[in-house]
Amino acid sequence: MTDRPTVLFVCVHNAGRSQMAAGYLQHLAGDRVRVLSAGSEPADRINPVAVAAMAEDGIDIAAAVPAVLETDTVRESDVVITMGCGDACPVFPGKRYEDWALDDPAGQPLEGVRPIRDAIRARVEELVAGL
Repeated sequence: MTDRPTVLFVCVHNAGRSQMAAGYLQHLAGDRVRVLSAGSEPADRINPVAVAAMAEDGIDIAAAVPAVLETDTVRESDVVITMGCGDACPVFPGKRYEDWALDDPAGQPLEGVRPIRDAIRARVEELVAGL
């Protein structure tokens, strides 16, 4: 890894879990880490309930836009964190891969998204400590 590692968060729609994780990592690590997120089948907009859940924790992800997962994005990342994207994420030797088994917040009310948000924050805090 370089002095400033690049972390990529990937989920299917890039509208919930990966966006929340990216928001937390950016918030907790600042410019010490380059943060990317993408989806294997990106949605047309970020999940508004995920935005609301993050806002409760003081993090604004409302301007985030779902992006398609590109092979080059994986290639330039030091750490790739997948969240339910299955085999859609290309694997390159020498990269650190983690799969975070987290419920999908899509279609859930705010009360259902809060525990997912909190689990993501805990995992991101562990990730920051390990970088």
